[in-house]
Amino acid sequence: MKKIKHVIALLLVGSLGLTASAQSEKDQKILADADEAVATLLKIDPKMKDYFDKSAGAAVFPNVGKGGFIVGGASGNGVLYEYGKKVGMCSLKKISVGLQAGGEALIEVIFFETKADVEKFKEGDYEFDAGISATAITAGASVDAEYKDGVAVFTHTKGGLMGDISVGGQKFEYKAF
Repeated sequence: MKKIKHVIALLLVGSLGLTASAQSEKDQKILADADEAVATLLKIDPKMKDYFDKSAGAAVFPNVGKGGFIVGGASGNGVLYEYGKKVGMCSLKKISVGLQAGGEALIEVIFFETKADVEKFKEGDYEFDAGISATAITAGASVDAEYKDGVAVFTHTKGGLMGDISVGGQKFEYKAF
């Protein structure tokens, strides 16, 4: 009986190692960047901790590239956290039309109010309509936003310059570990 328990334990440990090593170098970089993005946001505004602690989940996109001239777009890869635990990788794509010019790099975080909101995101092909707006996180300004349709979205500009008065939507995909 002891041998069976040891064999099962070894198989479990071995399978955990395979799961961790199965992640690509790109995914490992995104995971590290997501942790760094969270630390950056908490340094800029420690009150963000309430969102991370109280939300059912958060999609953290540490490196979103955004640019456009009349027609614009954005894309990025990130990590989905559920109750503080990393559960999978996600991506975003955005298209917009309007008065816009320039380019920027930013961190985007989407907080999900309930477990049902997280599950809806995980189903795949999740989209935001034009009515969901992001709250900008800047040094010295306290973050205070409410959930709308189960989500609260925050962005922090890392660099670049972009003027933007446009409409569009974001589409997301999710892949569990």
